Amino acid sequence: MFYSKRLRKENDIKHCFFNRSGGKSRGIYKSLNCGRGSFDKKKYIKQNIVIASKKISKSYKKLILLNQIHSNKFFFIKNYKFKKKLAGDALITNQKKIVLGVLTADCVPVLIFDKKLKVISAIHAGWKGAYKGIIQKVLKYFKKQGSESRNLIAAIGPCISQKNYEVQNDFKSKFLKQSKRNKFFFKKVKNKTYFSLNKYVKFQLESFGVNKIDIIYQDTYNQKNNFFSARRSLHKKQDDYGRNISLIMIN
Repeated sequence: MFYSKRLRKENDIKHCFFNRSGGKSRGIYKSLNCGRGSFDKKKYIKQNIVIASKKISKSYKKLILLNQIHSNKFFFIKNYKFKKKLAGDALITNQKKIVLGVLTADCVPVLIFDKKLKVISAIHAGWKGAYKGIIQKVLKYFKKQGSESRNLIAAIGPCISQKNYEVQNDFKSKFLKQSKRNKFFFKKVKNKTYFSLNKYVKFQLESFGVNKIDIIYQDTYNQKNNFFSARRSLHKKQDDYGRNISLIMIN
């Protein structure tokens, strides 16, 4: 389990970034696979979600997870009693005891807290969602509700590092077309191009005036760190992969 030093100082919330340790799954999903979209046994996934939730809340039934679609779509959660499955990539709430969660396997989990308004958000930011503006859309909603940048604390969780995130030229061209400033997030090494996803996300937060930002520098691709990684699984020619979970809740 990993924590943001800044968020951990806030007594009004609980949060945690989990790796793959401490669960029930087996084989390539060993052990805390919380990915309901994986081909792991459903009973293990449910048990793992309960294990993670109980580190934050007494009731795992108050955990909300999305069907993540690499979009810029978010939801404001008023209560946890709804039947419809939500498809999007960010959750926001001002309600106590509701646990917001996102699943990642190289993408960036972002947790945000407004310490004055007591509002939280959990964001799944893969390159597509970040490119489409999921971070900005969430922050604009915060601002619309009366939030001020100086009261925001953001934590960028474990994700794939730049040195392990090789991309093609068309990928880089797409980002440079969006903004020439995006060249800062690319590095060329021996004719190969690498992209820094967490720095791109950090830049988007800073561009909105957020300056209280933690980055947890844990590379999900590096097997020694014991995270699930979609890219590592692909390179190992595995058929599937598990998902890491990140959670936040207002006490």
